[in-house]
Amino acid sequence: MDLVSIPANPVPEGAVTGMLKTRDGVNIRFARWLPPPGRKGTVCLFQGRAEFIEKYFETVRELRARGFAVATIDWRGQGGSDRALSDPRKGHVGDFSEYERDIEVLMNEIVLPDCPPPIFAIAHSMGGTVMMRVARQGSRWFDRIVLSAPMLRLAGNRQSTSNRIAVRAMRLMGMGSAYVPGGSNSIVAAGSYVNNIATTDPVRHARTKAVLDAAPELGLGSPSVSWLNAAYRAMGAIEDASFASKVRQPLMLIAAGRDQVVSTAAIEDLAIRLRAGSHLIIAGARHEIMMEQDRYRAQFWAAFDAFVPGTPLFK
Repeated sequence: MDLVSIPANPVPEGAVTGMLKTRDGVNIRFARWLPPPGRKGTVCLFQGRAEFIEKYFETVRELRARGFAVATIDWRGQGGSDRALSDPRKGHVGDFSEYERDIEVLMNEIVLPDCPPPIFAIAHSMGGTVMMRVARQGSRWFDRIVLSAPMLRLAGNRQSTSNRIAVRAMRLMGMGSAYVPGGSNSIVAAGSYVNNIATTDPVRHARTKAVLDAAPELGLGSPSVSWLNAAYRAMGAIEDASFASKVRQPLMLIAAGRDQVVSTAAIEDLAIRLRAGSHLIIAGARHEIMMEQDRYRAQFWAAFDAFVPGTPLFK
């Protein structure tokens, strides 16, 4: 599907869009923008769960203003990419390795052939989980990676042993394609600003809602039991004591001080243990740092500018 443009959120000029087919046959929507004159390289932008390309148009403009080309996708199961189940509102994968196939096809078919090096990445929330897996595997696609509120552990007690056991049991009983307990097909981010836990910026919240009002097919509801079980496995592997020592990729982890979605403490703990990791906690910010008030976003971009581009710490 084409990119959705509304007056409050127009498509940045020069977009090239289309669909890519992964090696397991899933159609993935992509978009890319060439850099302005005096190009510096490319930033690949990887969104969080239930997000979509249109939500990051402002970020695309900010990256291009810095001289970068931008390439991005909708993960399988969300945005304009193929949905796995008959209920298109249900976020579903069997394993987070499936998301790595989405990155693979973007890199092999769009970024490496058509986008200028050096190549960097920004990944938010669930995208950060996937990128941590990519970094651990030793991929050298990206010179440096910036993670925004990466999903390394869920906030509160939602990742308790009892919850993980219950979700795994549900999957084993054949309930993997059901909504998680308490979940529904209500579109994430389409609700009222009041009591939202994503951002303290009412204007940017309204902008996202306006896109979803114009194109509800981009929206996603709660995840499936299978997705949550896969998320628990992915986060559990990152929590393993040996994980951090095996990551040699230079990373910048940026956390939100008032995050109620993912654990800020887990982000800080991992960053301290990484061989080539730096981190920043933005006090007062909620989970969606790039959709936050300018006073918080300015801190994100200052950290990005100090870290990218840079000289890799390991060769």
